[in-house]
Amino acid sequence: MARIPQSFIDELVSRVDIVEVIDARVPLKKHGREFTACCPFHNEKTPSFTVSPSKQFYHCFGCGAHGTALGFLMEYEHLDFPEAVRQLAEQVGMEVPVESGSDNRASFAPLYAVLHDAQRFFHAQLKHSPTAVDYLKRRGVSGEIAAEFGIGFAPAGWDQLLKALGKDAATQQNLLDAGLVIRAEDGRIRDRFRERVMFPIRDARGRDIGFGGRVIGNDEPKYLNSPETPLFHKGRELYGLYEARQALRDIPRLLVVEGYMDVVALHQHELRYAVATLGTATTPEHLQKIFRVTAEVVFCFDGDRAGRVAAWRALENALPETRDGRQLKFLFLPEGEDPDTLVRKEGREALELRLRQAVPLSVFLLDSLSAQTDLSSLDGRARLVELARPHLAKLPVGVYREMLGAELARRAQVNPEKLTMLNRVSSRKATGDQQPAPAGPTLTGPVRKALALLLHQPALAALAGNPANLADTGLRGVETLQAVLEFTQGHPHITGAGLLEHWRDTETGAYLMKLAQAELLTPDNGMESEFRAVVADLAGRRDEQRLATLVETSRLRPLGNEEKAELTRLIAARHAGPGAPKL
Repeated sequence: MARIPQSFIDELVSRVDIVEVIDARVPLKKHGREFTACCPFHNEKTPSFTVSPSKQFYHCFGCGAHGTALGFLMEYEHLDFPEAVRQLAEQVGMEVPVESGSDNRASFAPLYAVLHDAQRFFHAQLKHSPTAVDYLKRRGVSGEIAAEFGIGFAPAGWDQLLKALGKDAATQQNLLDAGLVIRAEDGRIRDRFRERVMFPIRDARGRDIGFGGRVIGNDEPKYLNSPETPLFHKGRELYGLYEARQALRDIPRLLVVEGYMDVVALHQHELRYAVATLGTATTPEHLQKIFRVTAEVVFCFDGDRAGRVAAWRALENALPETRDGRQLKFLFLPEGEDPDTLVRKEGREALELRLRQAVPLSVFLLDSLSAQTDLSSLDGRARLVELARPHLAKLPVGVYREMLGAELARRAQVNPEKLTMLNRVSSRKATGDQQPAPAGPTLTGPVRKALALLLHQPALAALAGNPANLADTGLRGVETLQAVLEFTQGHPHITGAGLLEHWRDTETGAYLMKLAQAELLTPDNGMESEFRAVVADLAGRRDEQRLATLVETSRLRPLGNEEKAELTRLIAARHAGPGAPKL
């Protein structure tokens, strides 16, 4: 797959000023050496959103949002990473290059092209099918909405699309790769979709990446989706999300429903924030995509047993993504109704009232678990705690988790502090962590201090000497510090944001992101001396480690002449007192 070279991203981030990027969208005020504003990602009256020019990093102490200029564009403008890179590059007059990935394809342009041609073919066929047009009219779909969603029709026959588009072997292969046709056992190529109303599935840029076909009669399956292809992964995509983003500048919430027609009908009735999963349960990838667009999601399910089972599955997948400032709710429909029929029967305002009264995740979770036990008895209340603890352990640490724990304590009639202690133990068991996680990033220890200082002033790396000499310090995280020093020394003009972006989506990147959120009390003019002191500390620890090794070796065997000289030097250095040797 074509991808943007990391070297270009490093150069781009080094040219960008995060203050200018954010101030153009959220007015900032100077506050000391940083800038502040009310956070654009959650409602607040007192500013807790800070932007650091030195680190080229933003952080909200209220909701925890943080990142670089690229990360801000992705969250604020609802862009994916490549689009954010392109937009930022345009602002500084850079042209985005691409390089081929491991599959040796320069791009998927031929697949996008054939999918677009298929969408035009299906859309043109719609007007030639009175049955399909009548079906859409009966479902209340206007011509404008049908055009907006690109709805079409796959005609009867085994090779209508193939004959229209598959003029040569290369195009036929593209049709196969895009999932539009199939090769039968007899070797013949046939259309995948026949006699179905066709719903194009679009990516964040509005490109056709797949289709959903709805049968008009009683044939099975009722819905047929494109198969998994290089462009289409149903566990990641949401039908209607592109249309919602086009219709609304600010999306108050996303309503997740089950069918294409539900989405189209809701948009028809001016509920422009409806999306649908593609025949799968809501996945973590779906939720991550949703929360890049809005802070509230309402899952819509049938009120029967099957609907509640599906809702519970969505809840379990949602727990790890339920962070402070995000709202997840569940709407259960009356028996025999779906969003399409209900909005046509009751109208938009009535359905929006139902949405406002949707069940919060916390209530659905505790009510569902409470129904499995007898809260009038001590044993039943203890059982509730045991049922709830594994679910609370999946929640990210924060205010929401603490409040949910307090509500559980109230229902179970347990001391909240005792329950909090039990939940922390449960969380450590669930993650395999034997020590309680710190409440926030701290800068104790020379490795963390060195990395935090480098994020503020990467040029300090030049003072550290050879990073390879850190190998014997025996400190946790020293490999990360070595890698950052080595990279920074080779890129003397890199910024703190450039370091974060270089290691985006890696364990090192996540570690650096946490350190970037820590408050560094050292003044700007004191950072060099602080870094030199940290370097001296690391050198001293390295020497102590080596001294201990030589002493232990001398007890096992006689030391060689070079080892004796080294031991003598290290003992003399210890007695000479602290210095500032370079590594």
